[in-house]
This record gives sequence, C-alpha cells and structure tokens, in this order.
Amino acid sequence: MHEVLRKVVHLLIGLSIAIAIPLVDMQLVLMAFVLAIFAGFILSDAISKGYKLPLISRVVLLLEREDVLPGKGTLYFAIGVFFVLVFFPLQVVIPAIICLAVLDGVATLVGIHYGHHRIWKSKSLEGTLAGIGTTIVALLVLTPLSIPMAAAAAITAGVVELLSPVDDNLTIPLSVCIVLSLLLL
Repeated sequence: MHEVLRKVVHLLIGLSIAIAIPLVDMQLVLMAFVLAIFAGFILSDAISKGYKLPLISRVVLLLEREDVLPGKGTLYFAIGVFFVLVFFPLQVVIPAIICLAVLDGVATLVGIHYGHHRIWKSKSLEGTLAGIGTTIVALLVLTPLSIPMAAAAAITAGVVELLSPVDDNLTIPLSVCIVLSLLLL
C-alpha cells in the first residue's frame, strides 16, 4: 500500500506541474523550483539527522521508501524537471514531465498488482507495457503531439524507466526531451 500511495502522489503532482507550468511566468517557475530544491535539501538533511518536523516528517515517512535519503524521490523529480526547464523548450518539456508522472506511476501500479513476467530486475512486462500505453494516451489528450511523437516519447520513457542505472526521475525527462528535440528538427 505504501508504494501505491507514493506512485499516486507522484502521478498527481507530476501532472499538476505539467499543467501549471505553461500558465505561469517562466522566471517564477524557475525560482519556485530552485526554492523547492534548496528547501528540500535542508528539510532532508534535518530529517536524516533525526529532527522531527511537524507534518513534514510524517509526510516524508509516509511517502518515502525505507533506507533512502528522506525526500530523495521528490528532490530528484524537482532536479530532473528543473534541468529540462532550463535547457529545453516547453514544447518538449511538458511532454517529458507527463511521461515522468504517468509512465513511472502507472508502470509501478500495474506491475505491483498484475505484473507476472519479470523482464529486468523487479520490473514487469505488464507494468512496462501499461505505462507506455497509458502515457501515449495521456500525451495525446494533454499535448498537441502526433501519435508517432507521443509513441516515441512514451517508448523512450518506458525503456529508460526499465533500464536506467540511476534514478529515473533524473533520466526520464532528459531522455524524452532529447528524443523529442531530435524528432522536431
């Protein structure tokens, strides 16, 4: 149940960010991400040193995996999104954030409940395919991408989520932005 709640929150917050970014001045968006990352590191350090912060400690305990830096997933998500916001145009950043939110969340949720065929480490064929399929649909509904572009973005995110040697919150947005940028040339 713990992982299900984590991924539902990941999905909802990621989609909210993807929808909100185009509606806000880019300078404010970038400042908000820098502030969130800076505050996140301070809070993470305090919690890892044993400080009990009202509400924040409970949320981190509820949503973070055991035996990792407190808030690591959230920090990596913010860093990954911040990086692509700085280096890529919004027309590829928004789909990349949607890929990160939807694919990662759906693949895990389906994999936990219906994943029977393990294809790489703890990842399942069912979770990966469901993540890719759902992400294609989300991209077609939420962005102006064509079917081939949405499929390329979702498949890229699926492969990266499956095989990335580092946290996929960092690698999915970057990989999707690179692929979409190359396809738009």
